[in-house]
Amino acid sequence: MNKYLATVRVRGHHIKTMVYADSAVHARLLLQYQFGMDCMVLGPQATNEAADGYKLLDSMIKPKPPMTPAQARLNGLKQGVARSREQLKGEQERQHRQREAERKRKALARPGPTF
Repeated sequence: MNKYLATVRVRGHHIKTMVYADSAVHARLLLQYQFGMDCMVLGPQATNEAADGYKLLDSMIKPKPPMTPAQARLNGLKQGVARSREQLKGEQERQHRQREAERKRKALARPGPTF
C-alpha cells in the first residue's frame, strides 16, 4: 500500500489528509466515500515524508497498543474512583452551602431586641 496526500473540503474548510491505498484511483474513491463526492480540492498525490519537507501527524504520534481486558478493567475502576471522589466533594460543598443558607435564614428570622 502507498500513502497518498489529498486536500479535502470539510464543512467549508480545506483539510490535508492522508490515505493508504493501492493506487491514486483507489485513494480518490476512499476519500469520496468518506467525505462525499464533491469533497476533493486537490487530488491524491503519492507522498514521501522526506521529500515533502514536513512531518505528518502519523509520524509524530506514536500509537498505543490496545489494553488487555485486565488492564481495561483496572482503568475503568480507577476512573470510577475518580468520579466518586468528585461526586463526594460536590455533595460536601452542596451540604455546606445549604447549612450556611439555613444559618443566615435563622439569623434573619430571629427577632431583634425591642425597646
